[in-house]
Amino acid sequence: MIDLKYLEKNFEEAAKRLATRGVEQNVLDEIKELFKRKKEALKKFEEKRAAQKALSKEFGAYKAQGKDISELKAKLDKLKEEIIELEKEAKAIEEELYQKALLIPNFPDENVPIGESEEDNIEIKRVLEPREFEFEPKEHWELANNNGWIDFERGVKLAKSRFSLLAKEGARLERALINFFLDFNIKNGFEEYWVPVLNNSKMLLGTGQLPKFQDDLFKVEDEDLYLIPTAEVALTNIYNSEIIEKDKLPLLLTSYTPCFRKEAGSASRDTRGIIRQHQFDKVEMVAITTPNQSDEIFEKMVENASNILKALELPHRLVELCTGDLGFSAARTIDLEVWLPGQGKYREISSVSNTRDFQARRAKIRYKDGKKNYLVHTLNGSALAVGRTLIAIMENFQNKDGSIEIPKALRPYMESRV
Repeated sequence: MIDLKYLEKNFEEAAKRLATRGVEQNVLDEIKELFKRKKEALKKFEEKRAAQKALSKEFGAYKAQGKDISELKAKLDKLKEEIIELEKEAKAIEEELYQKALLIPNFPDENVPIGESEEDNIEIKRVLEPREFEFEPKEHWELANNNGWIDFERGVKLAKSRFSLLAKEGARLERALINFFLDFNIKNGFEEYWVPVLNNSKMLLGTGQLPKFQDDLFKVEDEDLYLIPTAEVALTNIYNSEIIEKDKLPLLLTSYTPCFRKEAGSASRDTRGIIRQHQFDKVEMVAITTPNQSDEIFEKMVENASNILKALELPHRLVELCTGDLGFSAARTIDLEVWLPGQGKYREISSVSNTRDFQARRAKIRYKDGKKNYLVHTLNGSALAVGRTLIAIMENFQNKDGSIEIPKALRPYMESRV
């Protein structure tokens, strides 16, 4: 959640930054009016409290002197009622501010390029040269059908559209990728966790999925439980409402989970293949740091995701997201986009984001430095999205006859059998 104290004290500057995130002027005007009402209510409250204090002193003197206190008592009773009402008003305004703040995205970092959509994102660099094919490369759904790796029709039969079934080498490659990603992350300092894929609403509020993205979540009927859209929810909230000793930071966490998203608003996008599914596998990185550590850890996470793609010999590029394309909780994001020769374009395979103290403020995650507690910074990123890596391998390692090679780094994982 954004820092409301900062917003109130630096409203014009903060409002300009939020406008680059697409926050509408009427929303900002409503918040400005609430700040004004809160200030007026607190002023009246303090005035009434001062009057109550002075009258109480006078009341005590009258009582000690044996004077008639009935009129003073009536005035004090009235003041007490007015103070209670003003307290209620101030609390109601605070709650309204809080609820509105829950729907406002994070402030972008100052160095994030200003833009409205993905068209305004900036390419940072490209890593590895795409392969030159001597034939017309096929897209992954055609390769999947030819090799029997993905069964789209039976996936729909078992569930509904945007579900699929992996079989044969496709299923084994999915498992190999999960293990490869986890091993790679662990070797680079991340500690592995196995987390529940059902989390309660407090956890989803903590990382920013609720209340704004309620419609994109699968909820368990009659339970305060949701299927997680990413392991980021569970990993970050391990420390929800906790205070961490400073010398334990940074914490680097990784976990494999299936992820679940309704993909609301994407009905006509990526309808073929497994680019955009309701259920998909992902290995996630999460970091919890002090403010001074977060930039360095951000670079480490980007490098780690890129190095996984290099190890798999997959060409990719790094892209700095503009303000209009940032995710809700992110202050800064670098996307890694892998080259898909069948589609002839780069497609996102990882987003690494620094949320600064945005999630920590919502989830009440702090660290102790001396006698004081401070909000941590939280970061997250995929390393990697498993299904999209499977697609990338299928398209980049395909042969003219439609068969698919396995990258050298994965062969030991494919050879292991129970």
